[in-house]
Amino acid sequence: MSDLARPPVPPTRFPRRLLSLRRDPVVVQSVRSTGAAVLSYVVALRLSNEPAPLTAPLTALLVVQVTLYSTLTTGVRRVNSVVAGVLVAIGFSALVGLTWWSLGLVILASLVVGHLVRVDEFIPEVAISAMLVLGVTRVADTAWDRVLETLIGAVVGLAFNLLFAPPVWVEPASRAIDDLAARMAALMTGMADELTGRTTVAEAATRLHEARRLDNDIAGVDAALRQAEDSLRMNPRVREGLMFRLVLRTGLDTLEICAVVLRVSARALTDLAKARADEPLFSPAVTRALQDLFGHMALAVHSFSRLITAQVTTNAEEQEERLTQELGMARASRDLLARLLLEQLHAAPAQWQLHGALLADVDRVLDELDVDKRSQRLMEELDRHSRQRHERGGRVHRALRRAGRRG
Repeated sequence: MSDLARPPVPPTRFPRRLLSLRRDPVVVQSVRSTGAAVLSYVVALRLSNEPAPLTAPLTALLVVQVTLYSTLTTGVRRVNSVVAGVLVAIGFSALVGLTWWSLGLVILASLVVGHLVRVDEFIPEVAISAMLVLGVTRVADTAWDRVLETLIGAVVGLAFNLLFAPPVWVEPASRAIDDLAARMAALMTGMADELTGRTTVAEAATRLHEARRLDNDIAGVDAALRQAEDSLRMNPRVREGLMFRLVLRTGLDTLEICAVVLRVSARALTDLAKARADEPLFSPAVTRALQDLFGHMALAVHSFSRLITAQVTTNAEEQEERLTQELGMARASRDLLARLLLEQLHAAPAQWQLHGALLADVDRVLDELDVDKRSQRLMEELDRHSRQRHERGGRVHRALRRAGRRG
């Protein structure tokens, strides 16, 4: 296809794409890490005696993270791991040379020291630093140059994050929560659609597998939420970071409980399909009531996700009112369904356990999505964090008072 035959590209597509790339975590992380690594290498060339001080950009690459909180914590552990490895190498170089058995002792001692100083994921870095320093001729000079380069990389990485503050990753976490709620609502709608006519065991089992796959979706949303929580910690641009974190975290906990209940409901429908292989699962009146119930529950889950994401972006009063309306209609459909199932109890007494379990699952979902219960859970989390903060402050105060008495 020639260039003349290609359709023209809209002029606004590329600017929009560039603006979207500014919010992409991969792009932001790549640009920030590259800039910090290059800057640390330039600084290390002026301050270090090594002709190619690559430890500085390596440290900057490992220190610069997507959020300020993870950058600070990672930088401290990174510096501790390198300094510990260098000290181990200096100690062994004063006693023995580099042989196969001394190398094994250095590695073993470095790994033990790494666990003692609690550098977490940088424990192998302790052994790597010790081996690199032990393998050179001038151990002392190379050791302190390596410490200097590590400090340069860590300082540049921390300064880079302070000067060019990382974005707040609340919006990607909110989108992930909305996507999870949309998949749950689609599952409820699918469960309602398959009740029309005769539901086969294969169709019911398909919905059961979809409900089980929600666990993987929840794990992905949890990872996005942890990144958002880290971006809110120690961030000077956010005044109510704790409230944002609790709103999203408690909202995800509620959706996770609802996903578990949906999986149980899908299993109940699958067992019911096995018991009624040659006939519809329910009577036409019960089917219509159950379809209405699942439809209102799907809308309620969607409104709930909009409510918890709106509380960290815009006014949430409209979403809260919509959620209350959907829950009210869902409870009315639930009461109608309970009466119809009770009337058919004598006609199908063998399935009363499955009918009761289905109603209990519906009650659990509606209870978890309730606005008042959500407010109560949020207040409980705020009280718990306040108590923890007070306890930490009390321990620090008592430690300072004991230190003052000793002085």
